[in-house]
Amino acid sequence: MTFPDDSRDEPGQGAPDGQDLPFDEDAAWRAIVEHYGSRPELGASPPPAEPAETTDPPPAASAPTEPTGPFDRSYLDSLDALAAQDARARDSWAEEGHFVPPEPPPVPRTTPARRLAWIGLFGAPALMLLAVVANLTYPTWVSMGLVAAFVGGFVFLVATMERPHGDGFGGDDGAVV
Repeated sequence: MTFPDDSRDEPGQGAPDGQDLPFDEDAAWRAIVEHYGSRPELGASPPPAEPAETTDPPPAASAPTEPTGPFDRSYLDSLDALAAQDARARDSWAEEGHFVPPEPPPVPRTTPARRLAWIGLFGAPALMLLAVVANLTYPTWVSMGLVAAFVGGFVFLVATMERPHGDGFGGDDGAVV
């Protein structure tokens, strides 16, 4: 049975026999302050129960063969072992005749005109940003030249982009099996 939240604050709800038990908040705080930082005293504990005798021999504890120092390298050694195992797996996979991609071709050299367009595309905004950060003022003709270099570089790169062969509606989808 659930009660709305305001029913918990009504008198008579705290004790099972319908009586409200007074709560002495000051006494509770005094008890906390008095016992702050002290450890509770433990009474005499009962002796541990004797384990039942079994016929099975106790399990052998896996004791380390060499004493461990303050720096345990077991985790690092396991990482080294996993890396070596991974390298062996890759080598055996290549030896079994699985596909190993060929080396990619070298990056083609661009023409000087394309290099100049890239410099205009990225260099002009960089110089403008430098002027704003350093609080420099360029002459009007330099500012207009930087804007023209940016727009001209962008237009040149878009105009000379490689277009796909064909009309784009048929033929090869590019997948090679």
